[in-house]
Amino acid sequence: MSAERSKGGTDDLAGARFGPRNARAGSEGLENNAANEFDRAKEAAQFILSQSKLRPKIALVLGSGLGAFADEFAGAVKLPYHTIPYFPRSTAIGHAGNLVIGKVGDTPVAAMQGRVHLYEGYSVYEVTFPIRVFARMGVEAVILTNAAGGILRELTQGRLVLISDHINLQGANPLIGPNDERCGLRFPDMTTAYDKKFRAIAAAEAVRAGTTMPEGVYAALAGPSYETPAEIRYLRTIGADLVGMSTVPEVIAARHSGIRVLGISCVTNAAAGVIDRPLVHTKVLEVAERVKGQFIALLKAVIPRIAAELK
Repeated sequence: MSAERSKGGTDDLAGARFGPRNARAGSEGLENNAANEFDRAKEAAQFILSQSKLRPKIALVLGSGLGAFADEFAGAVKLPYHTIPYFPRSTAIGHAGNLVIGKVGDTPVAAMQGRVHLYEGYSVYEVTFPIRVFARMGVEAVILTNAAGGILRELTQGRLVLISDHINLQGANPLIGPNDERCGLRFPDMTTAYDKKFRAIAAAEAVRAGTTMPEGVYAALAGPSYETPAEIRYLRTIGADLVGMSTVPEVIAARHSGIRVLGISCVTNAAAGVIDRPLVHTKVLEVAERVKGQFIALLKAVIPRIAAELK
């Protein structure tokens, strides 16, 4: 693969990428690739900021079927991913592929309508590139949302769950390879990867709205096949409450960059074997659409409080 991809993205997912950071590349090539990643993120951030006078300190990644929230931003500027230098393009159903900058109330925000995943053929570095761009934009907090399978029976369809911790079973980590000190420390602490204060804010706003938000541990697998019942039994045994195919690489990159994280899962289906029913992605999107109002109301309440926490 080429060590450089075109600025406008590529239609060929098997084509040019950032370049794999593996032992075959040689130490000099690896170091150059790490430096190039920082420079590319800086260039992308400068382009995005040139399109709006807003300077958001909060960013959101809106997962499967959850992107409608960004359509409600005031004074919004919408940038398709393919217009942003080096930005990866979403190919998954339910991911619109736009970066939206606007306001929620008086709070400037940037939101991704959809993300990219390892299962689309992207490297872990490309999956986390948007987080690197957010860091170069001056973002201090990110709200990561996803559609997840409920491993616990009480996590029924439509429940919103605060992610308290994660288990990375994707076989990939965005920090592998030479570390660029401009991005963060070589060995970032992950003890409180999901910000306790942000979780308390979200839980309090859920109660204020007349509901509750349980907390859960999210297990990330590579996908795109759904998990087998045996795999779900294994995940339950090792302490997972939720399962999905995203989010964890973004959390690692965010914490490496010093960005605080709030993670919210929308339980769109019971995990394999929990109930005797096959898993279908269209049903995932249907459930996300059903809880859209509750989800948007929660974010509208949480974002101003997080903004106040950052001051």
